[in-house]
Amino acid sequence: MYLIVIAWTYVTLMMAVAEATSPNGTVLGAVITFALYGMLPMGILVYILGTPSRKRAIKAREAAEQAAYDAEQAAAATTATASAAPDAGGEAPASAEGSTVAAVRKEP
Repeated sequence: MYLIVIAWTYVTLMMAVAEATSPNGTVLGAVITFALYGMLPMGILVYILGTPSRKRAIKAREAAEQAAYDAEQAAAATTATASAAPDAGGEAPASAEGSTVAAVRKEP
């Protein structure tokens, strides 16, 4: 990809030099030639051909973030299970209020 960019930049630079040094040419014409024939198409080409590498970089960054998140969650889970001791008091767990409480639901 970079070989194409270098070669086309060289060609458009030579076109711009020829435009600037010709008797009918101007420096402004040379700058416009270099920008419109050189930099604009090469910018588009580099953007299009660089898309796969940008996608790979994004996927690698997301995978690294996911791995860090998974490691953090695993560390939090081991800390939570180590600090949360079961009830050793021997008492029964608390029960719900009684069967007299009706369930509340929304009207259809």
